[in-house]
Amino acid sequence: MSTYESKQKQILKPQEQIFGLLSDLTHLENFKQHIPADKVKDLEFTADTASATIDPIGKVTFRIVDRDPYKTVKFGADNLPIQFNLWIQLVGVSDNDTRMKITVKADIPLMFKPMIGNKLEQGVEQMAEMLATALNR
Repeated sequence: MSTYESKQKQILKPQEQIFGLLSDLTHLENFKQHIPADKVKDLEFTADTASATIDPIGKVTFRIVDRDPYKTVKFGADNLPIQFNLWIQLVGVSDNDTRMKITVKADIPLMFKPMIGNKLEQGVEQMAEMLATALNR
């Protein structure tokens, strides 16, 4: 498995509030406008899942597999050709300063790693930046 990590992002809100938003995916409905419509379509949310059509993969569902209150939300993915896990880590620095990092572990076949690895690394960083920007509003 290969690991891809975003840089640490600052969110100027309490850690408990951020965890509450991220651990119930229906709250992400409010952030739809921050997601690039040309890359992600047909977004649907439940408390535990987020589904979307992602070109060129097709329909993918991310589901929460574990919640560690105020610290971590872990996700698995359905309908991907590879094993894939994602987690969002939160660390409270002060009352209104939370640091967030996104980590992805993916089992990419060796022959596809040169083609997919860099894009996945960039995607994790973009996801973290987009999420931090949305949460800071």
